[in-house]
Amino acid sequence: MPGPPAPDAPESAKPESADLSDIVAAPVDDLGESGAPNFDTAHFRAVLGHFCSGIAIITGMAGSEPVGLTCQSFASVSLDPPMVGFLPGKSSTSWPRIRPSGAFCANILSEGQEEVCRVFATAGADKFRGVGWRAGETGSPILADTLAWIDCRIVAEHDAGDHDIVIGKVIELDAAHTGKPLLFYRGGYGRFEA
Repeated sequence: MPGPPAPDAPESAKPESADLSDIVAAPVDDLGESGAPNFDTAHFRAVLGHFCSGIAIITGMAGSEPVGLTCQSFASVSLDPPMVGFLPGKSSTSWPRIRPSGAFCANILSEGQEEVCRVFATAGADKFRGVGWRAGETGSPILADTLAWIDCRIVAEHDAGDHDIVIGKVIELDAAHTGKPLLFYRGGYGRFEA
């Protein structure tokens, strides 16, 4: 392939731009614009299940009633300003009750809280029965015996398919100085061994 023309070469001596469409393949989109009708969701879940995650209980208030849900899709979003995010499913019956309060608390579960996790993952359960808690600055419940907690005000919510992405600005937070996390891996609960 010839090199670039000399800077003072006449316009007619400069090469024409090449049409690379026949050389460079267009990116393959196996999902199409709206998702492939035969996409294997079970395989998708199995593959992503190989990503180990911690577990949080997202709590908030519906009037004077404490409300909560189990969530494994929780992450730090920004250091400056301090923000975190979580992804509740659109089928959640708890998140629509928390949302109007404008606040939430992410309670990071310790390895001994598997039963708490299971109860908060059950629709219609009496989730706070026997669970100690106190109100954070936002009024959201801070659960007893958690590994850490992050109390937030909601600053944004985005649509994400069958989930929402909720962003919260951190108002206050704290962590236990001992303990290990409860983990979720390949559809089951696990513990961390250092």
